[in-house]
Amino acid sequence: MNAGEATKLLADVEAFCQEIRPIEELCYVEHRFNDQVLPLGKKYRLLGMPMPTEYGGRGVDTVTYARALARIGREGTGVRTFFSGHTSIGQYPILTWGNEEQKRRYLPAAARGDILLAFGLTEPDAGSNPLEMKTEYERKGDHYVLNGVKYLISNGGICNAVVAFAYPKNAQGAARRVSAFIVERGPGFVSEDLTAKLGMPSANTAMFALEDCKVPVANLLGKEGEGFRIAMGTLVSGRISVAAGCLGVIEDCLAEAIHYAKERHQHGKPIAKHQLVQEHITAIEMGRAASDAMVMRAAEAKDASAAAPDNADLKARADLLSAQAKLFASNAAWEAADRAVQVYGGRGWSTLYRPGRHLVDVRVCRIYEGTDEILKLKIAAVLLGKEYEAFK
Repeated sequence: MNAGEATKLLADVEAFCQEIRPIEELCYVEHRFNDQVLPLGKKYRLLGMPMPTEYGGRGVDTVTYARALARIGREGTGVRTFFSGHTSIGQYPILTWGNEEQKRRYLPAAARGDILLAFGLTEPDAGSNPLEMKTEYERKGDHYVLNGVKYLISNGGICNAVVAFAYPKNAQGAARRVSAFIVERGPGFVSEDLTAKLGMPSANTAMFALEDCKVPVANLLGKEGEGFRIAMGTLVSGRISVAAGCLGVIEDCLAEAIHYAKERHQHGKPIAKHQLVQEHITAIEMGRAASDAMVMRAAEAKDASAAAPDNADLKARADLLSAQAKLFASNAAWEAADRAVQVYGGRGWSTLYRPGRHLVDVRVCRIYEGTDEILKLKIAAVLLGKEYEAFK
């Protein structure tokens, strides 16, 4: 990838964001799904940004992709989540662990937007510990049969295919190891949209049930028993995408707070001249600067690891830095939105204004792709040594 290609992509992202903003604002206040993200994503060729050009993508590196997601994140966590679900955790595991036939079958179509992808790991009783999942599979001739329920899945109600995870049925001991599958929507795949959410009303979140769902043997992703490794590796990509989106939220909260503080007058002067308002704006900026540095550092580490996939040290570094970036940026975005709401005062307590929408939307970023608590334990285990892992 050369600088010109990166510049062109970011220009396309900017044009997309300009066009999606008024649509997203209307969908948000009307609490309805934004069905224009996909066609506009197609229009500007944003549905496979980091995918290699040979599979129909734009071929940009992780740093450029993170910049793109940060810009998209300014338009709302729901808009950015669509791209993360489709690309960062949908296309990525197929690109990384899929065989050539799987890549050719799914990635170009996904990059064109002909199919939408999702990532099905979380279950009603298996969140922070995915190894407690109940979904099972068994092989019957030339296909597998999957049964189970996946919960709170981004794009889960609109996807055409999902990377889903399951245990072998009735397996015990060492034989009970998670496997990954590319499951296409069809007979045995039943989804239900989840609309009782605190935020992101314009984005799709769903649960789906696999009921004697037949999956061709050719759709096994990686080898049997490699599912947990695939899931954890995918979350590195997912965490960087969440962190980048949170950076965009901070950027938008800062821009909104500055604009409003200059326009709003109280006590005979713009509130931007009040010292405590300046404190809020300064704090948002410090969170933005620190988040930007951490997101870019994690993205650079991910690119370095991708360039040397057999280097365990680079892989571990990317894993750690993605966790740090996601933990820090998601909390910084929550604080930035809270401070921007405070600057807006009474108007901040309304979804007619952007800070209030960011406040309720970005809260989920401290939960999905690894909760605050899980990431803190993960980071501590790296510092202390594996023998101190709190998970064990």
